[in-house]
Amino acid sequence: MPTFVTSPNQYTLYADDGYDSHVVRFLLHEKHLPYHLIHIKDDRPEYLAELNPYRSLPILTGRELVLYELNVIFEYLEDRHKAYSLLPSDPQQKAVVRQLAWRLQHDWLSLAKVLLTHPDSFDEISAKHAKKTLSDSLITLSPLFARHEFFMSASFGWCDVLLAPLLWRLPDMGIVLPMSLCRPLIAYQKRQFERPTFQLSLTPPTQEYDDEP
Repeated sequence: MPTFVTSPNQYTLYADDGYDSHVVRFLLHEKHLPYHLIHIKDDRPEYLAELNPYRSLPILTGRELVLYELNVIFEYLEDRHKAYSLLPSDPQQKAVVRQLAWRLQHDWLSLAKVLLTHPDSFDEISAKHAKKTLSDSLITLSPLFARHEFFMSASFGWCDVLLAPLLWRLPDMGIVLPMSLCRPLIAYQKRQFERPTFQLSLTPPTQEYDDEP
């Protein structure tokens, strides 16, 4: 297993090219946190089981720390590194954002993951339903994106970290947003894609490692 001498504020991220891994890369850049990326390709190395019994990705490690669930990773980094907070300070507003994030994951992201399933387990009937449902929902709710610069907020937050990697993958899901119906959403999408931290999330940091040698 690749190992590193890690400073207290430096992490190692075991990740693939999937949605969840992209979210964590984006999150780390938004938090201005240095990290080593170990890029895992299709075959999952055996050593991942030592870090995560499910061998799922991403896995974030630090000194005496191993985390492998997306929301747990977010909550830990949000609590541990408060300088670049992605949640409001007010408890009520914080709860509202957490609930919005849950709805995004439950409604849109669950459909996206059906469409982004590995070809070996792709279900055409489920995918057809997911594509229509997600596309129709994005079109219907597009006007919401005209109200604020960010998702349901005047400031960038956790929901935006979840949404941008999803929207980036719309072409992979075969979803094309009609400009005539989705102008606010397309404008929001453009702003997020141009965000410097999002651009950084698309490329690996200086040190990158591949599968187990």
